[in-house]
Amino acid sequence: MKVAVIGGSLGGLTAALLLRDMGANVHVYERSANELVQRGAGIGFLPESQRYLVSRAGVALDDISIATHHIRYLDRAGMVVHDEQHDYRFSSWNTVYRQLYACVKPDMYRLGHEMVDWHDDGESVRVDFRNGTQITVDLVVFADGVNSLARQRLIPTATPNYAGYVAWRGMVHESSLSEDTFAMLDDAITYHVYANSHILVYPIPGVDGEIERGKRLFNFVWYRNYAAGGDIENLMTDKDGALREASMPPGSVSARHVDEMRAVAAARLPGPIADVVCGSEQPFVQVIYDLAISDMAFGRTCLLGDAAFIARPHAAAGTAKAADDAWSLVESLEAHSDLTKALRTYEAKQLVVGRNLMERTQRIGRRSQFDGNWTPGDPELIFGLKAPGT
Repeated sequence: MKVAVIGGSLGGLTAALLLRDMGANVHVYERSANELVQRGAGIGFLPESQRYLVSRAGVALDDISIATHHIRYLDRAGMVVHDEQHDYRFSSWNTVYRQLYACVKPDMYRLGHEMVDWHDDGESVRVDFRNGTQITVDLVVFADGVNSLARQRLIPTATPNYAGYVAWRGMVHESSLSEDTFAMLDDAITYHVYANSHILVYPIPGVDGEIERGKRLFNFVWYRNYAAGGDIENLMTDKDGALREASMPPGSVSARHVDEMRAVAAARLPGPIADVVCGSEQPFVQVIYDLAISDMAFGRTCLLGDAAFIARPHAAAGTAKAADDAWSLVESLEAHSDLTKALRTYEAKQLVVGRNLMERTQRIGRRSQFDGNWTPGDPELIFGLKAPGT
C-alpha cells in the first residue's frame, strides 16, 4: 500500500511510523520548508502520546519527560489550599517531535510540500503540491492540523467555534526562579483559580530536551476571557498589524498586550505563579476553539488529529488524541483487507473518542471561565484522553 501523510507534526509522524511498521510504503509531506519547531509548548505526556516511543522505539520515559507527584492549588496569597498526590508526566512538543523524527528514515519525511489539491477516483488518489510535485497513492491521511485544508474542503460547514477565551502560554528557565518559588512549584502541577479564569504551571524539559534539575523549564498556561469581536481581534493583531486566527507565536504578540498581561499577573496571581508569568520573555497566545465533525473517512482519504476534532486543552489530550487516531487507523487497516471497511471502522471508533473528549473539555472550561464552580480535587479535572485519569 502506498500512503501519503499530509502534515508532519506529532500525529502525522506517529501515523507514518505505524504505517511503515505495518509494511506500507509511506511518505510524510510537510508544507514547511524547515524542520518544525514550537518554542515553549509544554504538553501533558499521556500514555497515548508515549506509546510509540516507549513500545516501538525503546525510549525511556525518564529521558524525554518529567514526572510530578502532586496536584497543588495556591490561593491569592500564595498559600497551599489543596494538595493531593497524583502522578503526571510532562514533556514538550519539541522533545517529542525530535524523538519521533529520529525514528523516520531520511527519505520518508519531505519538507517544502504544501498540498494544494487532490483527486480521489475510487481506485487511487492523486495529490498535487504547490512546488509542482504530483503523486499517486492508495491512501491519504490528512493530519494537517487545526487549519486543515482537507477538512475545509471535505466538510465546508465545519467551522471552529470560539470558546470565549484564550490560553496565554510561556516558559522560564528554572534557574531564574527564587529558591522559595522553585520549592513551591517543584514536583507538582500548580493551579490558581479565580473569578472567570485559571492558570496552571508545570515543569517541562529544557529547550534541547534536558531533563536534569537546573536545566529544565517551567511552563504556564493561563486561560483568560476575551469578548468575541473587537476584544479578541485586538489581541490577535500582531505587532506588525496582521490579524491571526488561531495562535500568536512567541515574539509576535504586541507589546501593549504583553505589558497588560504581566500587570494583571502581578496584581492578581499568587507570587510564585506571577514570577513564572512575568519572567517569560516571549509569551504567546492560543485561541481556544471547539470543532466537532460527523465524518472522518472519505473514499480513500481520512482525517486525523486536529484535522478532525478540535478539543479544548483542559484534558491535556490534544497530542494523545492524534496518537490514538494513528494507532486506531493502523489497527483497522490490519484488521480489514478492504480499505473502505477499514476506514469506516476507524471512523466509527474515533468519532466517539473525539466527541466525548470535546464535550468533557467544554464542561471543564465552562466551570472555570464562566460558571465559577471549579472545585479542587474533583476527579473530572484529572487529565486523560478517554476519561479522567486514563
